[in-house]
Amino acid sequence: MTWPDTRILDLFGIALPILQAPMANSTGVEVAIEVAKAGGLGALPCAVLAPKEIEAGLATFRTHTKAPLNCNFFCHQETPDDQERDRAWLLHLAPYFAELHEEPPSLPLPRGHAPFGEEECAVVEALRPEVVSFHFGLPAARLLARVKEAGCKVISTATSLREAVFLAEHGVDAIIAQGAEAGGHRGMFLETEVATQTGTFALVRSIRARLDLPVIAAGGIADGRAIAGAFALGASAVQVGTAYLLCPEAWTHPAHRAALADPDRETAITNVLTGRPARGIVNRFMREQGFVNAGVSAFPRGRPAIAPLRAKAESQGSMDFSPLWSGQGPAPVADRSAGDLTRKLADEALARIGCR
Repeated sequence: MTWPDTRILDLFGIALPILQAPMANSTGVEVAIEVAKAGGLGALPCAVLAPKEIEAGLATFRTHTKAPLNCNFFCHQETPDDQERDRAWLLHLAPYFAELHEEPPSLPLPRGHAPFGEEECAVVEALRPEVVSFHFGLPAARLLARVKEAGCKVISTATSLREAVFLAEHGVDAIIAQGAEAGGHRGMFLETEVATQTGTFALVRSIRARLDLPVIAAGGIADGRAIAGAFALGASAVQVGTAYLLCPEAWTHPAHRAALADPDRETAITNVLTGRPARGIVNRFMREQGFVNAGVSAFPRGRPAIAPLRAKAESQGSMDFSPLWSGQGPAPVADRSAGDLTRKLADEALARIGCR
């Protein structure tokens, strides 16, 4: 097999230019192992893991394959506690708590996921994963320098040309071009308006026209046709997320799986589930609160604000308050292992590119 652009293959030491999106809380090391064994780049969602859990995950990965691994971290700017805003949001949600006979959480709300810091950097230095990726920007310069000194390749997400230029100027090895179609949280860190976010293919073209770094297309990439299109527009690889959520190795909730398999599923970008814009399948809470609501508790406190509602509803078989992350595009293929899916995507793309 040959590909029209092999820079990512050479950079990461992989056989197929397919990266698995980390998808924290929906996938773990099991999907990463299968993707890596198939020749792609598996990802460990370290943003929601404690240092000991990262160590254990990497150790498990290494017992199954010696292939490269991507360890992914969040780099969001922490916002100061705003109990007045949080109190107002919980008061606004009071009818839901009354409906489900649940007590709202007490203040202050938990801070949730911490951004990449000293502890995480020390783990990276000790474990030396081949690739470290960041979402929501980059860590402090001193931390980034230590990651690179540990020999890790560094990639991060851009949702605009402006963010891509920033990443290039700060020394990343490749850029993930996350288009508006992508499921889950936007990687926005300079941009603030989701309404202006560019589609995947337009973003790939604009970045490639400006920068020489390899570009990884992300968003709406779920079949060989989309992969071939991304390469035609200048991408060196693709990052696939939603397509892996129906694989048996994924941790996807059964109701989430059912919603993903619906070819008529409707998705929207919303901030009401976590406090930060993310694309998911539309549910009752998103519709009733407006997809983007200025009153929501700031990320990451938006998630614990509705956690009791989510838990109670899920116990009753309802996903009314649950994040059903999903990108736009065709419904994923059910019951295909992550390794088989990776190979299938590559074969379909190569057949369309004509490089077999």
